[in-house]
Amino acid sequence: MNPAGARHFMTELTGQALSVFMGFFAIMNPIANTPIFLSLTAYDPPDIRRRVSAKALLFTFTLTVIFCLLGKFIFNLFGITLPSFQITGGILVFMIGLQMLHGQQSKVHSPVASPDNPQDAIAGELGVAITPLAIPILGGPGTIATAMNFSTTAGVPGMIITIAAFAVLCVITYIFFISGQRLVTKLGDNGLSVITRLMGLILAVIGTQMVITGIGGAIRLTH
Repeated sequence: MNPAGARHFMTELTGQALSVFMGFFAIMNPIANTPIFLSLTAYDPPDIRRRVSAKALLFTFTLTVIFCLLGKFIFNLFGITLPSFQITGGILVFMIGLQMLHGQQSKVHSPVASPDNPQDAIAGELGVAITPLAIPILGGPGTIATAMNFSTTAGVPGMIITIAAFAVLCVITYIFFISGQRLVTKLGDNGLSVITRLMGLILAVIGTQMVITGIGGAIRLTH
């Protein structure tokens, strides 16, 4: 590969990595999800919070990697074409973004441990980490759709970039969660609302682009 070709390749690779990372960041939105995490672990000591956060993110990462690696197999198994998935996933991502633009958040109902009985926190730790924290808050349908879309459209390089970008985001989310109380205090309700709406706008645009790409692919399949 000549120097010009190498530079072009690196530019495309960097652009794709940024696009994948921003897509994941917008849909997982660690800043807006931090207050939810704090409410789910309201009575837990710091060590339990760290364990819950680590388990939730590890489960989310594992689930996302599985869908990245087996995306094409799942498509073939159920007879799904990539354009149909892009259109459906794009609509789903767009709807999530639209809700965030209107300042709406899913109401999460989960039992919290009593401060008088700390054993309840330890006993319910894994359950809270998996549901509702990992699924559907962090690794919901939107995250899975985004992962499968990015990983199946650019071959092996796209798959590697998708997994690497999601791993970086999981580390960032963990940092947000364990230092969440200070972040929420500094941003305040207004700051969190602005960030949520901004992430919603980004998600809506990503969803629209997925639909446009899917329609284009569907038209090419019919010719």
